[in-house]
Amino acid sequence: MASVYDHKKIEKKWQKAWDKANIYKTSDASKKPKYYILDMFPYPSGEGLHVGHPKGYIATDVISRMKRMQGYNVLHPMGFDAFGLPAENYALTMKVHPEIAVKKNIKRFKEQLGVMGVDYDWGREINTTDPKYYKWTQWIFLQLFKKGLAYESNEPINWCPSCKTGLANEDLEAGRCERCGTLVEKKPLRQWVLKITDYAESLLKDLDAEDKDGFPLLNWPEYIKEMQRNWIGKSEGAEIEFPISESEEKIKVFTTRPDTIFGATYLVLAPEHRLVQELKGQITNWSEVENYIKQVKDKGDIDRLATDKEKTGVELKGIKVTNPANKKEISVWIADYVLGSYGTGAIMAVPADDERDNQFAVKFNLPIVIDYKKAGLKDYGQTKTTYKLRDWVFSRQRYWGEPIPLIHCEKCGVVPVLEKDLPVELPKVKSYEPTGTGESPLASISKWVNVKCPKCNGKAKRETNTMPQWAGSSWYYLRYMDPKNNKEMVAKKKEQYWNTVDLYVGGAEHATRHLIYARFWHKFLYDIKAISTREPFKKLQSVGLIMGPDGRKMSKRFGNIINPDDIVKRYGADTLRIYEMFIGPFDQAAAWSEEAIIGPRRFLEKVWRIRGKLSKSSSPSVEKLLHKTIKKVGEDINNMSFNTAVSTLMVCINEMDRSEVGEKDYKILLQILAPFASYMAEELWNSLGEKKSIHISKWPKWNPKLIEDTEVKIAVQVNGKVRAEIVISLEDTEKYVQEKALADVNVYKYTNGATPKKVIYVKGRLINILV
Repeated sequence: MASVYDHKKIEKKWQKAWDKANIYKTSDASKKPKYYILDMFPYPSGEGLHVGHPKGYIATDVISRMKRMQGYNVLHPMGFDAFGLPAENYALTMKVHPEIAVKKNIKRFKEQLGVMGVDYDWGREINTTDPKYYKWTQWIFLQLFKKGLAYESNEPINWCPSCKTGLANEDLEAGRCERCGTLVEKKPLRQWVLKITDYAESLLKDLDAEDKDGFPLLNWPEYIKEMQRNWIGKSEGAEIEFPISESEEKIKVFTTRPDTIFGATYLVLAPEHRLVQELKGQITNWSEVENYIKQVKDKGDIDRLATDKEKTGVELKGIKVTNPANKKEISVWIADYVLGSYGTGAIMAVPADDERDNQFAVKFNLPIVIDYKKAGLKDYGQTKTTYKLRDWVFSRQRYWGEPIPLIHCEKCGVVPVLEKDLPVELPKVKSYEPTGTGESPLASISKWVNVKCPKCNGKAKRETNTMPQWAGSSWYYLRYMDPKNNKEMVAKKKEQYWNTVDLYVGGAEHATRHLIYARFWHKFLYDIKAISTREPFKKLQSVGLIMGPDGRKMSKRFGNIINPDDIVKRYGADTLRIYEMFIGPFDQAAAWSEEAIIGPRRFLEKVWRIRGKLSKSSSPSVEKLLHKTIKKVGEDINNMSFNTAVSTLMVCINEMDRSEVGEKDYKILLQILAPFASYMAEELWNSLGEKKSIHISKWPKWNPKLIEDTEVKIAVQVNGKVRAEIVISLEDTEKYVQEKALADVNVYKYTNGATPKKVIYVKGRLINILV
């Protein structure tokens, strides 16, 4: 056994050994209880990972390793979300074909993940650009089409002039393209749209639903549930019709307060409301109205709804409506604070009761009726529920995406591709740049476009729009259950065994896009009996960012990216793993520190050193503390409190370092360390004569008798200010209490590992660390 911890030699050795032994291969025919743990799979649009990316992957690896040792049949797969704008834009920047860029980047990602020692079953790897995979993405689209949930539309949609494609509302940030930051425009375009609004109520209801045992159906962070509630935006109220004077037409408004109709003194239409154009002949100030429509055309919804901006609008002169409650004629306006995409695109303005209406009325000197009687709902309005959620714009006018499996026939109309002819493969092209014309580059490939109609065998053309990036990621978790099946999306027995994902880990930025889309597709697949569950992800955990050393998000623009390859070479993969789990609470952001990573490295060197001084048996203090550590580390991993689990391991190692440690207890220590420091634990385990991998050994059990003692919670002060609380035994020595206090993550923030100048310990009450 080498006296020096040589991480390079050890890690290279076990990477090869694990690959050869295939110890992470998952069986579908196991009698063990299952545990399905999943990372949000990455899109390989860049040149590799920076140190912020692996945090979530290391966390799922820690959990999956523990669960495997605890007797679970673990499914922990990985793949790549390689279609769509991110991959295509990267390829355009690098002036290579997307297929070449994707293959190169995936290879790079896999190399980096392999070095970090993650326990993925690579035999289940999926890639959304693989025709064998997207055959089933296309199949799901066809089922949606056949059920009337996919339809063609020519409504104005969000158009990014830089990316040259249409976008869904979810792809925008403050009215700008989420990918490139360009201000989007509203552009009428032929689109394929999915009726996600048909599932709005189900998506909303299940956020608060319980399973058969009375537990939440979705064990998700409440703030993510609230983000989804707000995005779906349910409103209950009424639709009321206001007759247009000297016309057969009526303006239908939606209001959540139909009882205030007697206070309605004017109506407001969204500038994009269809009636504005239809009433053009009656509007006497049309040029003024037309200019206003042009002014607001490119404003984003968030900007239009901002409460702090000055209200703007134009009266539709020549148009009046009658308030059905009091029979009074009132004026009609257009204003950008009313959206065509919400409700009916028209509101009745009650300036005495609504702040925005009041600001508008004051600016344009419109009537405000303060004292009015309340109306009954049944007298004037039809009960109506509306949602802010819009149907999902599903077309992209780009090359790099799944072809939509539809055919346009002059005689038969839109006809689905026969299921036996799936997949409709993306043709190979030399030039794939977006056209900007509203048509995909595929439209110019006549050999691919011109086909025979599956229905009448006459002349027809393929649909040339492609699917958005979100298509392949809306169901990928199901394919991991049965990735090689060419006959069906997933075999029923395998889907029923693996069921829902037990734990899903990824970025909170997907709360109103991927997570809503995936829930929608899952619910649809459940309704057509393709799967057996209502929801895809039982428990969800978001990852806090690792920021650059300067406290900003890691970015090429800021020049603050840290390459994990450099860290692994210098300190080792196990040090990187320990550090990223110890850096702070898992769901909170933390800044990278090159100085702070030295602590985890020294900790591992101490573990290595103890191997050379093993005794026949352990001292009572070690044995007692070890069993407390088994209990605490297991609980902390389950609770995703990785930083406190590492802190607990550090305290235990400190005690072992100064006391007698038997081989049996040292092996137990290695087992509970193994999920965090997978390479070192394997090497030391093997050096003690164990032939089988530590990662398939049984997780140790703690002895209740050995953890029974008088425990108390004491305050930890740094320079006189309380920074943490720790639980100790009254039997613990002052030195041990000091070490435990210093190892606490909250204390570490203020000491930064410095040696205290003085320590004051009041037994059973507090400890004050002076630095």
